[in-house]
Amino acid sequence: MPDLNIRESLERAIRIFQERPQAAQRKAAPAIATLAEGLQCRITGPHGEKIISDMSPELGGRGAGSHPGWLLRAALASCTATAIAMRAVLLGIQLKTLEVTVESRSDLRGSFGIDDSIPRGMLSLRTHVKIGGEGVTTVQLRELAEWGDAHGVVSSTIRRPPTPSLEIEVV
Repeated sequence: MPDLNIRESLERAIRIFQERPQAAQRKAAPAIATLAEGLQCRITGPHGEKIISDMSPELGGRGAGSHPGWLLRAALASCTATAIAMRAVLLGIQLKTLEVTVESRSDLRGSFGIDDSIPRGMLSLRTHVKIGGEGVTTVQLRELAEWGDAHGVVSSTIRRPPTPSLEIEVV
């Protein structure tokens, strides 16, 4: 049963973090975006991961990759799904369905500096969780989805954002 390995790994991590809280605090590996051409960026991760981002042709890009706003929604959706799945394993809940959809609404006039009274960035985010499980109540599934939304790293960061800092190196 594959969930057994997941559960053992999660329980081991929890024990370590309870015994040595400093082990839970770590600096995350960086994501590095390099401008390739036009508005297209190559994003690389510490283990050779590669993502291409680009803007749509309507906004000057070539549409050769997902735009950064979609990548944020994808991060929120996948992180929430992962948090729910991890919690389900720890609780012994067998999920048969888990699908997380994240939608947003924006007004690009703010991002383009056309009207400074319009907020920049996303104006709203909506997460929809479709969940089903074996031998578990609707209440338990709702609580599981709410727990995942409240404890996911990305959703928690969006709700309580850290103060970002900017370091500029001119070469």
